[in-house]
Amino acid sequence: MIGAILREAWKSMGANKLRTFLTMLGMVIGVGAVILMLAIGQGAQYVVKQAIASMGSNLFIVLSSFSTTSGVRSGTGQAPTLTVNDARALLELNTVAEVAPMQPGSRQIVYGAANWNTQVYGVTPGYFTVRDWAVVDGDPITETDVRNATRVAIVGQTVLDRLFGDEPAVGKTIRLENIPFTVAGVLDRKGQSFDGRDQDDTVLIPLTTAQRKVFGSQFPNSVRMIMVQAVSESAMAQAEEDINRLLRERRRTPEGQEPDFTVRNLSAVADVQAQTTKVMSLLLGAVACVSLVVGGIGIMNIMLVSVTERTREIGIRMAIGARRRDVLAQFLLEAIIVSVLGCVIGVALGVGGALLAMRLTSIYTEVTVWSVLLSFAVATLIGVFFGFYPARKAAWLKPIEALRYQ
Repeated sequence: MIGAILREAWKSMGANKLRTFLTMLGMVIGVGAVILMLAIGQGAQYVVKQAIASMGSNLFIVLSSFSTTSGVRSGTGQAPTLTVNDARALLELNTVAEVAPMQPGSRQIVYGAANWNTQVYGVTPGYFTVRDWAVVDGDPITETDVRNATRVAIVGQTVLDRLFGDEPAVGKTIRLENIPFTVAGVLDRKGQSFDGRDQDDTVLIPLTTAQRKVFGSQFPNSVRMIMVQAVSESAMAQAEEDINRLLRERRRTPEGQEPDFTVRNLSAVADVQAQTTKVMSLLLGAVACVSLVVGGIGIMNIMLVSVTERTREIGIRMAIGARRRDVLAQFLLEAIIVSVLGCVIGVALGVGGALLAMRLTSIYTEVTVWSVLLSFAVATLIGVFFGFYPARKAAWLKPIEALRYQ
């Protein structure tokens, strides 16, 4: 029985190919838009997740805050209010797994005839653990390098490409402001951070070397910032409280007075960014779903026209024994077939559009299985929902009145 109804529905649709195509077009556009918008949204979420993962996990950054000297007030990160001793004290906290005091700056780097301006960071071995950053060639900075203020450098992938090209870098000598450094290692590729900065455009040197030989400081042992890694995600809140308490105690800062340091929860900032991207993805999908609803309304309109045109045919079928449920099933199946076929074509267009957008632009797109399955499910439901009323109207026609219809 079902097979006979399907054949009849297919035959009826084939008799009006243009009408069937126009009915299907709304679903094609709707499904294609949903697939494309969800692919763009998923791609944005993936990029943000990768950027967050590249930062490291469970991170805080402690910045030197303001200071006032002779009436001149220095801004966040400018005053030398943090020291290596602060970092060592933070490492003693039970909620802290690792610390990485840092001294950042920008310097021109020269190798042979090539030169490049990049970010230079004075770091300790803890930096590689905190950032979860591997050295893929050579060796990382060691405690011996920091203790002896050796002139060794670890270069990022962007610096490697700019200065050395395809030439091996480890063992070569570069110059930072006319100071020779030996390249001891090459960092693994990290890509962009979630704020758009190229993390591979960097050079790491021992912290003491940066303090004494590269940047210089009238405040020995001072650092601009300290990266702190909590022991776990669940310990983040307690770790932040412990960091603030310890640094206040070391400075004898009374309650109610603004401290000379700032603690920022990088994981919280990243989570906000990820949540914002997720909301945008849902909005894109919701806007695209409107196209599906419009396509469903188009199906209902065309099916109503079809019922009107085929009133006499329906009357003949019912007069020779067709039941109301048979007529209902036929028209409902026609609506579902139109929806599903439109969905198949729409999925192909959506996937193709996503791949084309990624190839022609810098937008990263990701088509997921669940988005395709969701499109099929929604298309089928829309076909049933908007096809039911015309089908019911056809099924409840009175045979005598239908036969008289001209």
